[in-house]
Amino acid sequence: MQSLFGIVDLVLELYIWCLIIYVVMSWLIAFNVINTYNRFVSMVVNFLYQITEPPLRPIRRVLPNVGGIDLSPLALVLIIILIRSLLREYGLIGSYRVG
Repeated sequence: MQSLFGIVDLVLELYIWCLIIYVVMSWLIAFNVINTYNRFVSMVVNFLYQITEPPLRPIRRVLPNVGGIDLSPLALVLIIILIRSLLREYGLIGSYRVG
């Protein structure tokens, strides 16, 4: 059972990295550093959008608008870190660190 929670922890960590990559790519697209007409870039951005948008949408409804700055990815990362720490605190995941 502990290995199952270890996999959940790993998936949550990978999801945090996907959120970070999506935020950085959205900044690069906004400042015209990355060309979205490139097929590979378009596929990566589309994939990241599809996996990050469903959990971000309800958070965006709750958080207030802060002058055009989207704080929902930060809130989601904090929620995921809280979940991971609770899993560790209750002993569902060992004290090892993957990666």
